[in-house]
Amino acid sequence: MVLDVWKKIKQREFAPIYLLYGTEAFLINETKQLLLNTVLGEEEKEFNFAAYDLEETPIELALEDAETFPFLGDRKVIFLHNPAFLTAEKTKEKVDHNLTRFEAYLKEPAPYTIMVISAPYEKLDERKKITKEMKRNAEIVEAKKLNEFELKNWVKTRAKSSGIEFEQDAIDQLLALSGTNMFMLSSEIEKLALYAAEKKRIDVTIVEQLVARSLEQNIFTLVEKVVQRKLDEALRIYFDLLKQNEEPIKILALLAGQFRLIYQVKELSRRGYGQQQIAGYLKTHPFRVKLALGQAASFTDEDLSHLMGLLAEADYQMKTGGMNKSLLIEMLLFRLKK
Repeated sequence: MVLDVWKKIKQREFAPIYLLYGTEAFLINETKQLLLNTVLGEEEKEFNFAAYDLEETPIELALEDAETFPFLGDRKVIFLHNPAFLTAEKTKEKVDHNLTRFEAYLKEPAPYTIMVISAPYEKLDERKKITKEMKRNAEIVEAKKLNEFELKNWVKTRAKSSGIEFEQDAIDQLLALSGTNMFMLSSEIEKLALYAAEKKRIDVTIVEQLVARSLEQNIFTLVEKVVQRKLDEALRIYFDLLKQNEEPIKILALLAGQFRLIYQVKELSRRGYGQQQIAGYLKTHPFRVKLALGQAASFTDEDLSHLMGLLAEADYQMKTGGMNKSLLIEMLLFRLKK
């Protein structure tokens, strides 16, 4: 797991080769920066760090650099980005790579070089020989979306490194307000750490006061008000979004997406799927599934079918009609309440 690899790096237990793959860009970026900053001092980076884009540069050039002794230091760090040859995804290959030479390097890497291969792909092509050699010889970091438990642990660890501690319900509220985007969460934790520099402890009240609500979270809360039949509060959220210059068509798309998610998780849950299974099937975060399941209990199948029809009708009118777009959603909210 990525957190275990980070722990080893902090203890200066380095592997000669790291393969970072997956679609969670934050985890890939954090691992790269942690390695670079732990292995090399600021002055060493100028001489002993290099990055290569393998969509533009043949692997041989990067290997020559990796096999060259470091200058005025004991180690060097090489980043290799976009190794499309590790996937089955169709990409426009601009360069030819000598993969035979790369395979040889994987078996006998330079002892003074730490090579970090960054592959922002959901899956690797396990049939390829180069992929098999990579998995056999590299420290693998799968940068996939963290589940709710892992995400909460990460928040605790991140907070601790910033000198603060979260109360458990404060973590729940942070995720509810900011969502599961790790870049966003990291930014919010930094802000909370500055605020609580003396107190060192974050409770729900502080989170409520300081944490910015994502657009998606505002939409979730708006739907929650619709569920509770609190039209005045739903409209207040909607008007606040308009004041923030959010486009009505984007608000409508997110509303439709939330109700579609509610419809899907309700159906999959009825078929016996668990929270993690639903998240994998729908390719969304388990925390979003958990929240949607909570909202799904308030709707019958007929309710959701009717609501999806209203949203589709509003979408058609917004794209083809001459009605004021913001007024169109206001009227839609009146109809959703019924």
